[in-house]
Amino acid sequence: MATFPFEIKATEGKARAGVLKTPRGDIRTPAFMPVGTAGTVKALYMDQVKDAGADIILGNTYHLMLRPGAERVQRLGGLHAFAHWDGPMLTDSGGFQVWSLAQLRKMDPDGVTFQSHIDGSTHRLTPARSIEIQADLLGADISMQLDECTDYPCSHEEAERSLDLSLDWGQRSLEAFGDRDSQTLFGIIQGSNYADLREKSAKGVVSQGFGGIALGGLAVGEGHEQMCATIDLTVPHLPDHLPRYVMGVGKPIDLVESVARGIDMFDCVLPTRSGRHGQAWTWDGPVNVKNAKFAEDLSPLDEAVNCPASQDYSRAYYHHLFKAGEYLGPMLLSWHNTAFFQALMQEIRDSIAEGRFEALRSRLQTAWASTKSSPKDERA
Repeated sequence: MATFPFEIKATEGKARAGVLKTPRGDIRTPAFMPVGTAGTVKALYMDQVKDAGADIILGNTYHLMLRPGAERVQRLGGLHAFAHWDGPMLTDSGGFQVWSLAQLRKMDPDGVTFQSHIDGSTHRLTPARSIEIQADLLGADISMQLDECTDYPCSHEEAERSLDLSLDWGQRSLEAFGDRDSQTLFGIIQGSNYADLREKSAKGVVSQGFGGIALGGLAVGEGHEQMCATIDLTVPHLPDHLPRYVMGVGKPIDLVESVARGIDMFDCVLPTRSGRHGQAWTWDGPVNVKNAKFAEDLSPLDEAVNCPASQDYSRAYYHHLFKAGEYLGPMLLSWHNTAFFQALMQEIRDSIAEGRFEALRSRLQTAWASTKSSPKDERA
């Protein structure tokens, strides 16, 4: 298995700025991966995603295996060609989506059997099948091991049973992945919010020899403070030379606070989901363009973001588009939000390199204090 070179170029406290080198291009870290769930970052052209500054996107195993089918994607040239994205791509294992189908799945030691949310058909996902879909059929540059994500909250006993299963599935995922020259596989740490279990899981995953380490079981309703605490429990048990990825996170304040704790990679549907519902993310905090106060506001969304959707259209125009139900509203706002998240990551990287990350963090904590997730918030 290839372990992509990961160079840390600058640090400030625990925050790290670097580059993960892949055969399809460099990934500047900290990196935010736009989510292309079904082979598309919703409402955007891939050229817009790239121009916004994204080095890597994420594809979703569960959704693609159901529609159009992973074998079909392979016949059509693989996910990169199918989706018209020539940069690096990470795919998730399908485990989180299967976890969310509590009423439609049956777990066993070897995998999970579940019903499609689309047509009720029965499917089987095992560590080996997940790797086959991600690495062989979709052609991901970075694949994820199949794991089990636990509910939050859960008992210590349940969290330990789940992490033991995930460790077993991680080993099976590695065996199925085998030796590859141009693809790598990340392992996933579980253990809920228990310090001893996070340590046990982290040490187990690290010892298995993955090309990167993900922190799973977050953004599942624990809230911002508990998320930060769980990262604090986990990072001390991770090696410096591997990229660290927090899955499903998150709001801008979550990204900043996670970077401060040593995290390198993120993904979340928030930029485009917010965009479809009229919420713009800006350096001054979120803006709901449907609010009546913007009906005659000629100011742009955020002049500091280098994107036409951020600079060239007034808040009054956005307000009109959403009130009129025009498709252009969600398209433009998703474009702006995607550009804003990439601008945030670039500013974070620059601030670490220039020794001013803590000053940036302090400023953004003040601007975004009201946006912190509370317990029971759903994954964004």
